Amino acid sequence: MGTVAKQTTVLLTVPGMGSDHCAGLVSTSIRRLDGVSQIETNIARHRVTVRFDATRLQPEAVRSAVERAGYDVDNVSDDHPARAPQDSGSEERYLALATRRLWIAGVPAALIMLLMVPHMFWQPVPGYLVIVAVLAFPVVFTNGGWATHRSAWLSLKNRTANMDVLISLGSIPPYLIGLIGFVYPMTSFIEMAASIMTFHLLGRYLETRAKGRASQAIRKLITLGAKTATVLRDGREVELPVADLLVGDVMLVRPGAKVPTDGEIIEGVSHLDESIATGESVPVEKGPADAVIGATINKEGLLKVRATSIGADTFLSQVIRLVEQAQGSKVPIQEFADRVTGQFVPAVIGVSVASFFMWLWIGASLQPVLDWGAGFLPWVDPSRTPLVVGTLSAVAVLVIACPCALGLATPTALMVGSGIGAERGVLIRSGEAIQTLKDVKVVVLDKTGTITQGKPALTDVVVAAGVDEAMLLRVAAAVEAGSEHPLGQSIVNSARERGIDVPAVQSFRAVTARGVQGEVDGQLVRVGSRRMLDEAGISYGALDEALTRFEKEGKTAMLVAIADQAVGIVAVADTVKPDSKAAVAALHALGIKVVMVTGDNERTARHIAAQVGVDEIMAGVLPEGKVDAIRRLQGQYGEHVAMVGDGINDAPALKQANVGIAIGAGADVAIEAADVTLVKGELTRVVEAIRLSKATFSKIVQNLFWAWFYNVAAIPIAALGLLHPMIGVVAMTASSLSVIGNSLLLRRAPIRF
Repeated sequence: MGTVAKQTTVLLTVPGMGSDHCAGLVSTSIRRLDGVSQIETNIARHRVTVRFDATRLQPEAVRSAVERAGYDVDNVSDDHPARAPQDSGSEERYLALATRRLWIAGVPAALIMLLMVPHMFWQPVPGYLVIVAVLAFPVVFTNGGWATHRSAWLSLKNRTANMDVLISLGSIPPYLIGLIGFVYPMTSFIEMAASIMTFHLLGRYLETRAKGRASQAIRKLITLGAKTATVLRDGREVELPVADLLVGDVMLVRPGAKVPTDGEIIEGVSHLDESIATGESVPVEKGPADAVIGATINKEGLLKVRATSIGADTFLSQVIRLVEQAQGSKVPIQEFADRVTGQFVPAVIGVSVASFFMWLWIGASLQPVLDWGAGFLPWVDPSRTPLVVGTLSAVAVLVIACPCALGLATPTALMVGSGIGAERGVLIRSGEAIQTLKDVKVVVLDKTGTITQGKPALTDVVVAAGVDEAMLLRVAAAVEAGSEHPLGQSIVNSARERGIDVPAVQSFRAVTARGVQGEVDGQLVRVGSRRMLDEAGISYGALDEALTRFEKEGKTAMLVAIADQAVGIVAVADTVKPDSKAAVAALHALGIKVVMVTGDNERTARHIAAQVGVDEIMAGVLPEGKVDAIRRLQGQYGEHVAMVGDGINDAPALKQANVGIAIGAGADVAIEAADVTLVKGELTRVVEAIRLSKATFSKIVQNLFWAWFYNVAAIPIAALGLLHPMIGVVAMTASSLSVIGNSLLLRRAPIRF
């Protein structure tokens, strides 16, 4: 009988995994292990998540596989979100290490440069070669150099080739060749070796700092939560860490304090700053029975909040998880780039070797190229021997071709784009959604809770001649206060919002399928349908026209009678959200067709459609019919259909759509099924999500183009001897930083509605 597989997951923090090229090498090394079933890399957080069979593999073996690929592992933990390591400390340590390596290499390299200039142009420095060799040794072989060479060696042993291989090949041979100068007079390459390594370490330092800026959104989210909570235990106030909270704990949230975790207000009224969730800075009023989000800020009143979610189940944890998923995901356009980049380092080594032998064998034929380049490039010297030019060309090809910029092109844009989305309450789960969303031709909107508020509200009050509207609302609300029906409660709420005092009702009775009745101030009040008044023999002829009009508009209209006289009508309906019309107009401006799908009758659907301006309606659609509706549209418009919904019955349709967009205030199952979640239930955020996807994808394309253009153009120039290796290292660093800088420009894109 075989051993039963026991699947487990570990999470590793790999600080040096800074691009998709690095992530690919790490994945390749881990995939060779027996028992690995799933690998996910997230370069934004420098994390690798590995799922494997614990009966065949141990976590330490996974760590060793990463280290064999040439990368240090800072942390190994299980993948429980509540216990996942917070990487801000790891990033700070890695930045401190990069800074120290840069200083230790930079000072000797600067001294070498100070000696090299007078030695070459004015006065030879006595013992120059000895001094330079001694100063360059710690730069090339110890400190940062050692870490680079170790990484390169481990990578080659692992049958992979990371970017450090190119730097090692670009720095060790020139140093060793330069030592020949002790026995045979020749040009020194030691200065070049020291400069290449120093610029490489400078690039690593600058990239680490810049990527820290690009990924600051996720770190900001992590630090937003409260650290402690004040809880009522056995009638006493106890302060404890948020990690120790239990579901059901009653928390005291004082003015100015953060809500420790998601919960429900059981006592108190206040305004809460929910900007971390919705992107809106205007505080929202909350009272008993209202849900509150952890990390939001209580502005003034004292609140008692019962904890409903803790740890990994909280809203903030879910947001962090969604943003991490987006930052760790891949865009389909990237697949081709990944395939090419995977073969890039071996190809570059081949070109480097070929350029060296090309100059040795046919250097005389290439001499005119050097003569031409010397006319405008100060570092080109036509008098050099083919051996020297070949060495310089080979080294220049190695250092100019590091695919750092290619590896950073997509993930940095995703980091910044998903971070901007999180700040605006638009959570994009995957890179694929970003690429698909930008090409959407049709947006399908669920009606209830998406276009409309999802709850009934009083829309119209019509009074008979000589009747006061406030009085009518007062008696209608008094009777409806005895009912639990949502339509009745909307009348009660509306009356109270208008400052009307709602009296107590006596002898309340619900009349099945007709309405409700009761005594208010000693008079019998009826609120209900035509049938209720017909059976009571009460005439409402003067109100019939208004009643019919409301019914045609899809509203629930109720007649109100006091004693035996009809005094008016109250009409209730699910009202359109304030921003829905503007959102539909903005979608039209983007060239997108808008379709509304609803289970409601066609009359109600047409009335709502007329208010917001949708192009097409599909009414009377059952939940399973929504999936068929999406398929029909996909048959017409191809793979360019997005669906926006908020309910459990929308989840299948959200999955079927090419991009599913869930309203964050809706059901958890809808959010899980969606590619994009809108934290605040506003349709204008759909427009922002589309604008964000267009801007982010545009940056990805720009980054990939310039990174490829740089490599394609620079490698032939280097091979022809027209590019000095030190210039190549500077250009390589500038290329990577330009990609990061271009991604950061996303923050200026016109995303906001």
